[in-house]
Amino acid sequence: MLSDQDRIFTNLYGVHDVGLAGARSRGDWDGTAAILARGRDAIIDEMKASGLRGRGGAGFPTGMKWSFMPKVVGDRPHYLVVNADESEPGTCKDRDILRHDPHKLIEGCLIASFAMGAHAAYIYIRGEFYNEAVALQKAIDEAYDAGLIGKNACGSGWDFDCYLHRGAGAYICGEETALIESLEGKKGMPRLKPPFPAAVGLYGCPSTVNNVESIAVAPTIMRRGAAWFSALGRPRNAGTKLFCISGHVNKPCNVEEELGIPLRELIDRYAGGVRGGWDNLLAIIPGGASVPVLNKATCDTILMDFDSLRDVKSGLGTAAVIVMDKSTDIIKAIARLSQFYKHESCGQCTPCREGTGWMMRVMNRMVQGRAEIEEIDTLEAVTRQVEGHTICALGNAAAWPIQGLIKNFRPEMEARIAVYKASKSMKMAAE
Repeated sequence: MLSDQDRIFTNLYGVHDVGLAGARSRGDWDGTAAILARGRDAIIDEMKASGLRGRGGAGFPTGMKWSFMPKVVGDRPHYLVVNADESEPGTCKDRDILRHDPHKLIEGCLIASFAMGAHAAYIYIRGEFYNEAVALQKAIDEAYDAGLIGKNACGSGWDFDCYLHRGAGAYICGEETALIESLEGKKGMPRLKPPFPAAVGLYGCPSTVNNVESIAVAPTIMRRGAAWFSALGRPRNAGTKLFCISGHVNKPCNVEEELGIPLRELIDRYAGGVRGGWDNLLAIIPGGASVPVLNKATCDTILMDFDSLRDVKSGLGTAAVIVMDKSTDIIKAIARLSQFYKHESCGQCTPCREGTGWMMRVMNRMVQGRAEIEEIDTLEAVTRQVEGHTICALGNAAAWPIQGLIKNFRPEMEARIAVYKASKSMKMAAE
C-alpha cells in the first residue's frame, strides 16, 4: 500500500485550497527556479532515470520522448502540448487534477517546456470540461500574477507562456496528431507518421504531446529525485498511478497507488469491494474502454501495471477499472462500446470507417443471439483486419474489446445464439 508521504496528488479530492496559496502550502512551486538552473539535459536525464512511462495509455518512456526534441532551437520555435482531452469511457483522473491540483500541471508545463526548449505550452482541454477549464484558467492567471510564469518565469531568466484551448467534444482529438490539427483550427483527423510531432508538430514546429498526469508528476520527481520515484512500483513499471474505479463496486473512486498493486487488493481496499462480494464478479475492463476485458479467473491474481496486463493480452491503458458483476449482460456491454467507437471514428481510414460500423451491427445481433455460431469467427477475423491497419489507434481500440469478449466469453455468445434459435423454433412450431 502506498504511504501518504509518497503520494504526489495531495489534493486529489479537493478537500484543501485549490488556489496558489494552498498549492504552495503543499509544496508546489518550491524551488522551481533551482530545478530549471540544473539545465535542460539534467532534467531530461532525471526523467529518464525515474522510469516514468506515459500515463495517457501508451506507456512510452516520458524522458525519452522529451529527448526526441531537437537540442538546438532553430528558426522554428518548440512547443509543449498537453493532452487534457480526456474522453476514454471510464476515465476521469485528469479531470480531478485539472480542478483540484491545477498548479501541479502548470508547474510541470514550465519544467517540461524548459527541458525541451519551448517557450510556450498549449493545454488542450476536453470541450465538456467547462468547470475544469474555468478552474485551470484561474490557476494560470494566479501563476502569471505571481510571476511564476510569463516573462522571467520564477526569476529563472526563462520566458514561458501557458495557453488553454477548449476542444469541441471529439474523442478522436485525444490522438496526438488529431489534437494538433484541431489546435491549428482544422478538422481533428490524425496525421500520417512520420514525420513525428518532435520534427513537424504544432504549426509545423517541433512539438511534444504529453498527458496531463505525465506532466503533473514531473515537478515532484525533480524535487524528490528519480531514485525515490523508481523505487515505487515494479521494475519497468515505476512510480505511482491514478486509478479510476467505477462500475459495480460499493464505493467508486479515483485513487493514487503504486503500479503493480494486485487488482483485487485495489478494488477491495479503496472501492469497498465488488457489489455482492468478489465471487459475484463477472469481468473487469482494466484500463478504459479500449483494452480487452478480463474474466474473473484472471482478475483473481493480475497485477495492475503495463507489463503484467500485456502478458494476459490486455493493457493498463488509462488505468480506468470498470467492474462488472454477474448481473451484467457482457455481450451488450461490449456492443455498447462498439457503438461508441463507430460514432467517434473520424472516417479517414477505410478499415476503421467501414469496420467499426460492420462490427457494431454484428455485435447488436449478437446481443439478441440473432446470428450463426460461425459468425463469431468471422467477427474476430474482421477485428484482426481492422487492428493495425489504420493511421491511429482508434481502429485497435474498436477491435480489442470484441477480441477480449470472444477470448473470455465465447461460451456465453454461443449460448445466446442457441437460445435465440430455440425460441425461434418454438414460435415456428406454435404457428
